[in-house]
Amino acid sequence: MKRLLLCFAVLALAACSSPTPTPTPTPDPTATVAAPIEFNEELHDELIAMFDRDQAGRFGGEDTEGDQRRTERLGEIVDEFGWPGISLVGEDGEDAAWTIAQHSDLDPDDQARFLEELRAAAERGEASLGNLAYLEDRVAASKGQPQTYGTQVGCGADGPVPATPIRDEAGVEQRRAEAGLEPLADYLMEMEAICAEDFDEG
Repeated sequence: MKRLLLCFAVLALAACSSPTPTPTPTPDPTATVAAPIEFNEELHDELIAMFDRDQAGRFGGEDTEGDQRRTERLGEIVDEFGWPGISLVGEDGEDAAWTIAQHSDLDPDDQARFLEELRAAAERGEASLGNLAYLEDRVAASKGQPQTYGTQVGCGADGPVPATPIRDEAGVEQRRAEAGLEPLADYLMEMEAICAEDFDEG
């Protein structure tokens, strides 16, 4: 039985200053300034509750909702708000939305849409780059395509087994670092311990 490790990672992006001063642009009086995003506690709490049911169903508890209904609800949320980012629902709320997207395998079209929305949010600093890395690999692996970060690993008789090959394996450590993920060897060591538990229980 395969089990995928959930890892929540956030990469802090440092701003780089230009070597030469740049002039301050003259404000455009006709320009529209985007209003700050207000934290939505009700949506945050809903996503956390969905996450709790997701985890309960995977670890022996009760889940009367199921992955498909959570996928549908996340689709409705994305239709209304776009990707539920950190400003809107907090880091834990964004992580919860990502978990639901990870487990949306029954609806690959929605899962691919969630990936695009998550990518756009990550580019704005509104989502975890680590979450983006995991979902990118998940969508690729589900299509039988090479992974970018090597996150999709299951348990075989001899330990961790990549779901699909890793593209440009020589550059995977740099890509993982840029996404805020631990080195691949450390990740596989964690997975090896999890796989050992699975086979002991089996």
